Amino acid sequence: MVLSPRQPKTTLLTVSITVIDPLLCRVVSPPNHEPITFTNANKYEVWHSIMREEIQALHANETWTLVPFHPSMNVVSCRWVYKIKHRVDGSIERYKACLVAIGFTQQEGFDYFEIFSLVIKQATVRLVFSIVILRDWKIHQLDIHNVFLNRVLDEEVYMKQLSGFVDSILSSHVCRLYKSLYLKQAPQVWYTRLNDFLLSIGFHASKVDTSLFILFVGTDIYFILVYVDDNLLMSSNSIMLKRLIQLLSSEFKLHDLGTVHYFLGIEVQARENSRKKGCTG
Repeated sequence: MVLSPRQPKTTLLTVSITVIDPLLCRVVSPPNHEPITFTNANKYEVWHSIMREEIQALHANETWTLVPFHPSMNVVSCRWVYKIKHRVDGSIERYKACLVAIGFTQQEGFDYFEIFSLVIKQATVRLVFSIVILRDWKIHQLDIHNVFLNRVLDEEVYMKQLSGFVDSILSSHVCRLYKSLYLKQAPQVWYTRLNDFLLSIGFHASKVDTSLFILFVGTDIYFILVYVDDNLLMSSNSIMLKRLIQLLSSEFKLHDLGTVHYFLGIEVQARENSRKKGCTG
């Protein structure tokens, strides 16, 4: 296994023909750029479909309910953030659209009281990788879906309805948020939710770096590195590691990305048929 700084992506140059659906008036050809506005994104069928899927997921998670507007409410705005995920060769892997509440319009002491942002230390990452490399442990990477929808808010927060998705009957209503949806307190709400669960199954957070969770079971050791929704699981016992992933998947909706290839700008390469490992960068 070799660790090295991730190289810049090289996008494959392809010639594409733009095709427009005459009935929906949307471009059906896959776009190769990330739109800035909802109006621009909604012109493309792929972005429109992904936004509808995201809205359905938000409703399934009971993210908000519509309530009548009152002048005493501090109503925050929202916007869409679009991201194209690329493969190593630069080709498009998937499209992603996230609905984000605009937190700078929140008022301290009114709709939020305390904030916390988890910052992982590079020294911790390198130390853990060094231990894993020397002991030839397995490393799994997990992507947890909708991390900011995993815990109910303690505060009352109200948000405007989404442009393009306004309720036709209750158009004057606003959204009473029950999930954090990228608010100022969102990172703290998610970390509290994850921390409570990991502690309940025997892990403890490192006193030096709270993004690292450790578990000892007999002679086996487990590490979990947390960076928002991107998580690494490492263990001396590969069988129990799979059981741990199953346990996490029973609590959170996640995607097991398998053996890690990239994490925080570090590229990880495994050397087949050799236990010799190195670390560079």
